[in-house]
Parts: sequence; C-alpha cells; structure tokens
Amino acid sequence: MSSPIRWPAEAIWEAVVADLPGFTVEVLPEIDSTNTELMRRARAGHLEPVLLVAEQQTAGRGRLGRQWFSGVEDSVGATTSSLTFSLGLPLAPRDWSGLSLAVGVSVAQSLHPDLRLKWPNDIWLNDCKLAGILIETANVGDMPGARYAVVGVGINIKARDATGLATPPAWLQEVLPGIDAPQALLRIAAPLVQAIKAFEAHGFAPFQTRFNDRDALGGLTVTLSDGSSGIAQGVDGVGALQVQTAQGLQKITSSEVSVRPLAPPPYEQL
Repeated sequence: MSSPIRWPAEAIWEAVVADLPGFTVEVLPEIDSTNTELMRRARAGHLEPVLLVAEQQTAGRGRLGRQWFSGVEDSVGATTSSLTFSLGLPLAPRDWSGLSLAVGVSVAQSLHPDLRLKWPNDIWLNDCKLAGILIETANVGDMPGARYAVVGVGINIKARDATGLATPPAWLQEVLPGIDAPQALLRIAAPLVQAIKAFEAHGFAPFQTRFNDRDALGGLTVTLSDGSSGIAQGVDGVGALQVQTAQGLQKITSSEVSVRPLAPPPYEQL
C-alpha cells in the first residue's frame, strides 16, 4: 500500500495569500474534474480564491469537450503520473483575450527553458504534448465587470501511453528527472497567481514577447479549421495567432490550428 502523497499546501498558501486574501489550498484524492467542481461551486455562490488539486480525475475535460485521462496513483510509493489542478478566483480584466496564453507562459517559465507553447492552450516538449490548459468562467453576482475564472492545468509528470492521442505525449521527468507532482505544483502555483493578477491589470501585451520566444508554431505551415493554410508568425498584443496566407496576414482568435493534415481523434489530452 502506498503512503499518502505529501503536498506542499502550507508553503503554497504562504506564498500566495498576500496576493489573494482568503486564498485556500484543497487536495482531493479523487474527483470527476477539478474544473467541473470549481464551476459547480461558483454557480452555487462560492467565489473564494482556491487552488483545487486532484490526485486522480475520473472525468477530466479538455478544450472542445475532449477528455483528459488523469494518471492514477502508483501502486508503490506516493506519486502520481500527472498533475491536475484548477485555480479559481474572481477576475475583472479589461480584456480577457490571451489569458490562456499568459497562463501557458507562466507555467512553462516555472518548469523548464526547453518547453514550448502551442497556440492556444498547449505546452510542448520536443513536438510532443506535455500539458494543457482549460479556462472557464462563471458570473459573479454583485461584482460589476468581474467573473469567476477557473484555470485548469494538466501536466504529464511520468511517461504515459500514447494510444488514442492526436499528439504524442511528453512528460516532465524527461527534462527534470525525479520531479514529482507536488514539487511541480510548488514551482508553478505562486508565479501563476502573480501572472494572472498581472494579466488582470495589464492584459496580454506584457506576455507577448515571452510567448513568442517559446512559440512552437512560429515559421511552420499551419492548417486552420476552415481548410486554409499559411505560415504562423507568432501572436499579437491580444494573443491572436498571426498567419501569413495567400490572402495576406490573418489574425486567428478562435479557429483550431493543426500542423498536421490529419483530423484529431475524439479523445486527446487536455
């Protein structure tokens, strides 16, 4: 039988609470989805800032309704094969555009210089998918201009099976041997809160250069969901993907982008 996983909840709380009064850290052994749970709480009026961590997710979700398969606890030792968490907090930015990109910048910077960002919500290592980001929001009743934002992050910590995935998986131990999920969370949590608060105050523009420095698509031919294609040329000051096409420079804000001609299967990582 494995021993309980030791999460650095107190250290994270101490590093974050000054920026987020009322902040709490909660770790659950199992939940359907950390994002789903925080959205349920928000709709029930629970709008406090919280970091919710799941050791195992049974119904994790990714972008466009795709499933996220969370790693289960190892039978020996106190580790998990993935890190899944959601950060919930009220936010009132002037413009929400680019929030997922700013989150990606923060997570990648906290983990390793070799990590790259694939627009709009993935973190890659060596052209393989290491992590994904899912952001959802709910109404905040008596706070004009504000919404409750739920920022979900899923990261492969250990090697995982690639069966059924549109993009081959990467895992963090490839570049940080021996790191576990609690250690990764400790690296990520406080800088992520600071990045989100900076985004709230200043928008995406301060993150633009840092995103483009890690851009996984820059200079590559990408195919859009409407069938058109062009050369990716980074993102602009609001996080739109710039694609040079035969018709000129297009700025993409919502289309699916693929660097492969094959359609994705119904299930892939977050």
